[in-house]
Amino acid sequence: MKKTIGEKLKLGIFSIVGLLILVVAIYFIGSRQNMFAKTFIINSNFNNVNGLQLGNNVRYSGINVGSVKTITIVNDSTISVSMAIDENMAIHIKKDAIATIGTDGLVGNMIVNIIPGKGDDRVVVAGDVIKSYTKIGTNEMLSTLNVTNENAALLTAKLLDIANNITDGKGTLGMLINDTIASYNIKQTIYNLKLTSIEANRTMKSINKIVDSINLNNSIAGLIFNDSIEAEKVRGIITNLDESSNDIKMVLSNLNETLLNIKDGNGALNYLSNDEEFVKNLEQTIQNINEGTSKFNENMEAFKHNFFTRSYFKKIEREEKKQQKKMNKDK
Repeated sequence: MKKTIGEKLKLGIFSIVGLLILVVAIYFIGSRQNMFAKTFIINSNFNNVNGLQLGNNVRYSGINVGSVKTITIVNDSTISVSMAIDENMAIHIKKDAIATIGTDGLVGNMIVNIIPGKGDDRVVVAGDVIKSYTKIGTNEMLSTLNVTNENAALLTAKLLDIANNITDGKGTLGMLINDTIASYNIKQTIYNLKLTSIEANRTMKSINKIVDSINLNNSIAGLIFNDSIEAEKVRGIITNLDESSNDIKMVLSNLNETLLNIKDGNGALNYLSNDEEFVKNLEQTIQNINEGTSKFNENMEAFKHNFFTRSYFKKIEREEKKQQKKMNKDK
């Protein structure tokens, strides 16, 4: 069956439209992969690429500047990512720039973000390796949150136990909350401490007034503090007092030895202090001497009035009066 001219025309139009759609699609795909622009390669090493794939975008300060060219595992802890960057951006990316891996929005594809550096004016060239920073991935965050939740649960259980113990009056805190007597005693103690603090403050003020009232220029304290000569004299007095104290100690020691000798020896003082019979005899002797002296005085008085000896005593009395007058004149 021969095709009509209309069918051929429709087929031609369909083919042309399909070819145009194919060209446009190839252009857009090539545009995304930088197939039609001049690019240069820079690299960065990561510990974890977090699902980054070939062809994902590379952004510099939020602007698409290239795409991921290759992803190579260097070793068990290093992954090298090669990025095809638009050649026109070479003058903007510095050698101290930092590459990080993030997401395009909340749930979008993974992308490489290049953060501008600070302080280095040198621009990157093809083959350079820039520094990288690996952010915490979703899995790590979920793991950390899981551990945090477990710790929070354990902490809540322990806090509940503590609250129950406090409610039951267990422990010091429970006693303070539930025991009114202990609470009153603590309040009283704090009140007494407050009073003590007030009294101490008053005492310090009084001491400060006393210290301020001391005339350091004219008082003895001032001489001691300011005059080195007077201070040396005071030091000498203290030294002499110390030496006198030592001498007094020696005298007391000797006196103690003497008293011990008196107490334990055989001398007269020992008899006087310890022998009661000797003391009684001595008292009797003294009494007899006193009586003899009294009788002797009576006999002498009798001699003064006796006819034979009276003139002798009067003569002596006249001589004594003459001597007394002479002494009064000499004075």
